[in-house]
Amino acid sequence: MSSFHPLPRPFYDRDPVTVTRELLGMHLVRREGTIERIGRIVEVEAYLGPHDKAAHSARGRTKRTEVMFGPPGHAYIYLIYGMHCCLNVVTEAEGHASAILIRALEPVKNLDGRASGPGLVCRSLHLDRSWNGHDLLSDDLFIAEPDARDAIRIIRRPRIGVDYAGSWAKRLLRFYIARNEWVSRK
Repeated sequence: MSSFHPLPRPFYDRDPVTVTRELLGMHLVRREGTIERIGRIVEVEAYLGPHDKAAHSARGRTKRTEVMFGPPGHAYIYLIYGMHCCLNVVTEAEGHASAILIRALEPVKNLDGRASGPGLVCRSLHLDRSWNGHDLLSDDLFIAEPDARDAIRIIRRPRIGVDYAGSWAKRLLRFYIARNEWVSRK
């Protein structure tokens, strides 16, 4: 097993755009018994809370979005198209309902298949909706700073698949590492 340790809760208890940028290059770690699956985060999208028409929390506090309204540093996992799970990280103080979608991982260790797309991220880490609400300060699913971080150039683009959100669809809230082959869409 690696010596990685979860990022502290105050890391998540900040503005989602700041956290989004700082997640790039971090490692997403899933421990399953003696198997450790690790991916380097290379693409993310910020969802700023109920005022962001593309955020699930824009529809209010529901059973589905309850985790988003909770404390920072928890996993918000939902199902899209009735078949794909997507992993988000809750940010800001309780009640803000902002989150960051993990869109793509670069394989580091034991990922099952490609992780270039939000549904593939969950599939490669063996995550399903039972992980919704999971505390990312745990020892079985967490985000950690790698031993060494290369300098990266960050690209900002509009989020993907949120055309229904009007002007919010054009906001530059998708971030990815330039020239990284594992990004879902360049």
